[in-house]
Amino acid sequence: MRCIRKKMSLVYTATYRYRRALQTMAAGLFLIYMALVLYQTVYGYGSDGSDQDRAGGGGGGNLQDFQSLGAMMLGGGRVGAGAGGYEPPGGASAVISKRDNSVVPSGMRDASDNEVDSNSNLVRRNKPGDAGDLGPTADPPKRIPPPPAVTGTPKPPTTELDDLLISVKTTKSYHDTRLEMIIKTWYQLAKEQTWFFTDTDDPHYQKLTNNHMVNTNCSQGHFRKALCCKMGKEFEFFLDSAKKWWCHFDDDNYVNVPRLVRMLDDYSPTQDWYLGKPSISSPLEIFLDNTKTSTEVNKKVTFWFATGGAGFCISRALALRMMPVAASGKFVTIGDKIRFPDDVTMGFLIEHLLNVPLTVIDAFHSHLEPMEFIRPETFHDQVSFSYARMRDEWNVVKVDGFDVKTDPKRIYSLHCYLYPFFSICPKSIRRR
Repeated sequence: MRCIRKKMSLVYTATYRYRRALQTMAAGLFLIYMALVLYQTVYGYGSDGSDQDRAGGGGGGNLQDFQSLGAMMLGGGRVGAGAGGYEPPGGASAVISKRDNSVVPSGMRDASDNEVDSNSNLVRRNKPGDAGDLGPTADPPKRIPPPPAVTGTPKPPTTELDDLLISVKTTKSYHDTRLEMIIKTWYQLAKEQTWFFTDTDDPHYQKLTNNHMVNTNCSQGHFRKALCCKMGKEFEFFLDSAKKWWCHFDDDNYVNVPRLVRMLDDYSPTQDWYLGKPSISSPLEIFLDNTKTSTEVNKKVTFWFATGGAGFCISRALALRMMPVAASGKFVTIGDKIRFPDDVTMGFLIEHLLNVPLTVIDAFHSHLEPMEFIRPETFHDQVSFSYARMRDEWNVVKVDGFDVKTDPKRIYSLHCYLYPFFSICPKSIRRR
């Protein structure tokens, strides 16, 4: 009897110890579970990164994640949708963030442990204790846009109108005709950037242009030395400015200023650029007289040049390279040496002496090409236009607007076609 009692006592003691051990384990698991819940309440975010899933903000997704995590700890199973947890799509493996304990698919965090949402946007998360981390009342996580695509050639600096110096070569006899027409049309789009280089003082137009008339003191007339003299003054004026681009035009050009700015935005002023359009079908060939050695006498030189009557543009970087050989009156000296006018001298200097090729821009147009072939629907895409009297006809663009007697050169009509809101335009055009 005594033996039986002893055996029953041992069984009771073992049962009691086993039950106490289970209670202790349950209490420990409960304490761990509560600690995780409290940690998530203070620092955690919902599994989708939204405010409404934060613990303490209505009891959302992460609380269920911790419940399923507890079930996994007790039962050894994986986190599954049936347990109220997060199951990665497509059977992907899951990882637990060391920062907020939320379960996210592996491969869905970047190197900085930032979460990537379904739209491939980075979501920056502040660490606990970081500046700006206010716990459950903090602002929503900031979305960082993905970086721009990397290309082999960086985009050049943005060019604005004020980065340009536009020079117009004119002469006294054209002030009341060509110059007046420019001032009433495209000059109004670039008043501060446009300067007129002439050969005499003219108080009337000096006032109309807000003192943007430059008397070069060069000879009047359309011959080589006078033309090179004015071009050299334009170049030196640009060097003294802080502008990024120098664009030269003649007084028989119409300049589509917004298109000019957009064109230059495709190029960098910190690189060597000579932009324009030739008026000949093959490179110019000239022979240089050189008496230094007999082998160099009548040496042939071949180069392209941009026609001044269509306009051309030169970057600041190229102008600085030109300065030692073209500034301080040296441009005229080069013109005298090769015995060619200003635009040819410019091409010789840039292409031959500096070995910088001309970049052809088809949107420049001179009176040496038929203007009628430029279709009106492409006018907005052109940089410059021109006009000329050819025998008994005008070489002009075909555009509706003013009558032929009022506007035989079609410059006013062209301007109103492009910018009908100007007050000089007929009401019939402005209503279109």
